[in-house]
Amino acid sequence: MSFRRAFRLACGFAGGSAVLVCAAVAADTHGFFGERYRFRQTPVVVSAAQPSAWPSVSGWDTNWDKRDPSSMVNGKRKESAGDNGSPDVENNKPKATRHIFLIRHSQYNLSGNGDKERVLTPLGREQAEFTGQRLASLGLEYDVLIHSSMTRATETANIISKYLPGVELISCDLLREGAPIEPVPPITNWKPEAVQYHEDGARIEAAFRRYIHRADAKQKEDSYEIVVCHANVIRYFVCRALQFPPEGWLRLGLNNGSITWLTIRPSGRVSLRALGDSGFMPPDKLTRT
Repeated sequence: MSFRRAFRLACGFAGGSAVLVCAAVAADTHGFFGERYRFRQTPVVVSAAQPSAWPSVSGWDTNWDKRDPSSMVNGKRKESAGDNGSPDVENNKPKATRHIFLIRHSQYNLSGNGDKERVLTPLGREQAEFTGQRLASLGLEYDVLIHSSMTRATETANIISKYLPGVELISCDLLREGAPIEPVPPITNWKPEAVQYHEDGARIEAAFRRYIHRADAKQKEDSYEIVVCHANVIRYFVCRALQFPPEGWLRLGLNNGSITWLTIRPSGRVSLRALGDSGFMPPDKLTRT
């Protein structure tokens, strides 16, 4: 069989560029192209990507909330029974999943003199109505509605609560807006004093530890909890819960009235179901103030 016939037959079966290359190399090896068109015998070296070239990723801290069952057992009992054999370990194992809905307050009057005058704008009240309708449409049985004690968050929570009858409202000072940690990279148009980071950061971290953790062992059923607060607080919570560098909180953006959904499994595993969801609002109602 001639080379030309064999070449056509190979292309007919494979129809790919790989066959063309292989056939050409074979032909060159056997001298079909002559000396003038012979391929250069230059070796081609293909090296795989080196794993060391990628940035290292630290492991997941399974006891990030200090509620891992084995860490909640008396030390002497733990030594005598072993990490997994102690009845106390089994009794302290969470069984339920917590769903936490972090809601950013609606648009408010930026020109107000102090917190009391920074009330929701008419558009902000509309946004809160949309958020309340969205939460109600999910068909979930919410356990509690916690909100920051600042005026704009309180008003947002009160409007949302109209759509969730029977859900308890709780106000919390820890959830007030502030500067959680100095952002990286820094920005030029917002530079709080170091003392503000020191004071606000401690308070917002305390709020994170109070509200973002796996379920208590006594909780038998999954819970659905709503927290109405502020953009800085929510962004910091998300970074901390996912074990991302918290200094990156300012790289995230949230619309007014948006919904961020965190899920915390009994094992302590955290997932982000939604970040700043505001797709339930008409485009002309969206703001980020």
